[in-house]
Amino acid sequence: MRKMYALTAWTPVLLGALALSAAPVVAQTRTVQPVLAFPEQGLDDPAAYQGYQTRFFRDTKGNVVQVYLDARSGRVVNLLPDAVNESVGFTVRDGAGKPIRLEWGSADAIVSQAGNRRTIEYQLVAKAPQILIGWVLLGSMRVERDLGYSGRHLELFDWPTFRLREQEELIANLDRLDPAERQRQLGFLNAGLTSDLRARLEPDLITTGVRDRRGVTASQTTLDGKTNLQLDLSPDPRDASMVVRVPIISIRANTNRPIRFTVRVTTDAPALTPLGRDQIFNTAFLRFLNDARVAADRARGNAATNADAAATVSRYRQLERDVRGTELLSSKEKLMAGLPNYATYFGRDMMMTSLMMQPVWTDAMPEFVIASALRKLGPEGDVSHEEALGGQAIRENSAEYNAHMTEYFRLIRRGNRLAADTALAHARASLADLQKVRENYHMRDDEFQLPVVVARYLGNPAVTAARKKAFLMESSDGRGPRIGLLLRELGLVATLAAPYARDPIVQNLIASPRLDSTHWRSISWRDSNAGYANGRFEMDINAIWVPRALQSIAEILASFRAIGFTQNELAAVAPEGVGDTPLGEFAHDPVFFQRAIQNWRGVVRHFVVSLTPEEIQTKVAAKLQWLPAAERGYWQGVLSATGADKSPLEFLAISLDSSGRPIPVVNTDPATWLFLRDGSDTTSAALSAVTRDVRAITRAYPVGLLVDRLGPLVANDAYAPPSVWEAFRRDTYHSPRVVWGREVNLVLLGLANQISGATDATGRPRDPALAAYVTEMRDALRRANAAVEASGLKHNELWSYEISGGTLKPIRYGASTDVQLWNVTDLAVQFVLSRIRD
Repeated sequence: MRKMYALTAWTPVLLGALALSAAPVVAQTRTVQPVLAFPEQGLDDPAAYQGYQTRFFRDTKGNVVQVYLDARSGRVVNLLPDAVNESVGFTVRDGAGKPIRLEWGSADAIVSQAGNRRTIEYQLVAKAPQILIGWVLLGSMRVERDLGYSGRHLELFDWPTFRLREQEELIANLDRLDPAERQRQLGFLNAGLTSDLRARLEPDLITTGVRDRRGVTASQTTLDGKTNLQLDLSPDPRDASMVVRVPIISIRANTNRPIRFTVRVTTDAPALTPLGRDQIFNTAFLRFLNDARVAADRARGNAATNADAAATVSRYRQLERDVRGTELLSSKEKLMAGLPNYATYFGRDMMMTSLMMQPVWTDAMPEFVIASALRKLGPEGDVSHEEALGGQAIRENSAEYNAHMTEYFRLIRRGNRLAADTALAHARASLADLQKVRENYHMRDDEFQLPVVVARYLGNPAVTAARKKAFLMESSDGRGPRIGLLLRELGLVATLAAPYARDPIVQNLIASPRLDSTHWRSISWRDSNAGYANGRFEMDINAIWVPRALQSIAEILASFRAIGFTQNELAAVAPEGVGDTPLGEFAHDPVFFQRAIQNWRGVVRHFVVSLTPEEIQTKVAAKLQWLPAAERGYWQGVLSATGADKSPLEFLAISLDSSGRPIPVVNTDPATWLFLRDGSDTTSAALSAVTRDVRAITRAYPVGLLVDRLGPLVANDAYAPPSVWEAFRRDTYHSPRVVWGREVNLVLLGLANQISGATDATGRPRDPALAAYVTEMRDALRRANAAVEASGLKHNELWSYEISGGTLKPIRYGASTDVQLWNVTDLAVQFVLSRIRD
């Protein structure tokens, strides 16, 4: 257990040494209002949030600070999604040790800056005679997430809050070194002794103030000594007094008034450079947003009594909220995946958002997305899935250091001094920059998404050929011209696609690696263990992304010529030996390239599942019998009301097993194809495929996916074996219990794409023979959109439901992200829908 320090007004020197920064600097201070808050009166149902509340502020550098209060656990988290993705959290309970619901103590916050220290301060209120505070955790948001995943924050208070085994092992390895080498390595970490490092593994708790103005400060330095976090808690002395006995901070009310206390969070970490809406959104969208604002202003006076006026006001408020959410996620350095859980770069999220936001973004935004992805490419051309920053980078780099040291000590024992010195040199290199950003390359879908993003950018007639060429020729962080990096990535895509292009059999598809002896690891967006129903070949990668990526490569190669690249220029920047790779073969053999594209377009045949009404009724009845009685009764009522099980069903399986057999889980992934496809292709085969996919998505659950007043579920496993039911029951993240905002927006944009492609400028079918098809697409769009709107949760990353008393109630999913990059694509949905003539 750590020592508790008591400081008084007589010990300013000691306080200065222990606090975040030694030199006093005049602070720049101002009061700020929240940029966003959830749940928001008039837009959200507070009951769906189950006691969860959150606010988003901007600090003095314009960086986001999110504060969320979770009444179910009593957890208070302060997220600082800056250049190192930090967080400060603590848990509040009542005198009996039960989680307590806190309320905001004021409508605003105070932000200040002194030197490189940025601070935010706000107040909380507890309606209890005593509160107990524990599980104080300062560091990376990824560590805060791990604490939540572990469930430890729900246990009795203890110390330390969370042990970082990688860092403890690093210190143990330093202790094993001879003194000279140990001192050399400690220098990389700005430390003189390993005891200095151990002191950095958990916060220092310091009591501050005197008598009735007592508070507590928790401060922590990163393992490398480069950045610092500080938390100050102090009760209003008129209301309460504080006593600290590690690991518990106790605040007891002095009067009958609620306990009011101040939370103050300070960091000296590097800041990001935020982007404003004029940099993000194009003129057409900003005009659309302004029109919505003007309409809302006119309607406000009648909103209390007129439903249409209220809807007009609500629509604008939702649009403005999503615009602000986009701004919160956007900086010159990166686009963050979401707040609070994923406040870092995610390649897939950024590229999917770029594709979906194309109608509303400026021409500069795709350039940023492409540049970010290329800057983070792996040696083989892999696209980074996720970055690790700050404390998480320290954890991962520590693990790498430990691996080198394990090898070093092994080689020393064997007497192989030369090889041991090499291992030691590698270990030193890991310590030299312990916060070096680390990239994760274990996904595969993002490799095939980047060519689609690039092809759309290069095919944009609003961007001049000169600008495109200059962008591709610009150097990327000393790694050479972007076009060279792009060719490396395209080469990887071509190499991965080549086996099936030459021999179109199932075993040549893009396959998942083994997770263990009986399971396959996800390499696409449904990245939970159950997400692809333990399939080896994911449908979305193989049937959607690979054929689209190959077509995009063909478009990119043609664009190179159109924007003025000569063969000599391309040869000068191409990776060595590219001519002998599948990419070179595609480029020099157009006939083979087209055959490759056609082979991959035919992949969809492996995934088709067809069921008769009798098969549907048998399998759905078995699944419903497996459910609890209340849920079984509810869904039986839906079947009786809709007759959804009375007609055949055809859909694309979520994946294939290791033998190439479809795993029959209905899923929303075909919406991606609807979104990406050329909607003007109205051939009989194309329309048949579209109606197949749309009908599966919009057929009522438990036969298809659509749930009234909720939205399209991300999966329906009724036709799969009971082992799949059990897997989804244990891991609900991509299960029949949830709707994903990403998929909702792809469904809506995909349906809009089909309608636009089949109608003329007046909204009439381009061909009378398309009338029934257009009517079906419009009806599907209305039904899906109405269900999602009625949920009241469409801004969430994902949402769920509970059934009680014969009623289905939408609820916020426990791990949902409040502001998600691909959820703010609802802005594109609303913009596109406003232009569809009905």
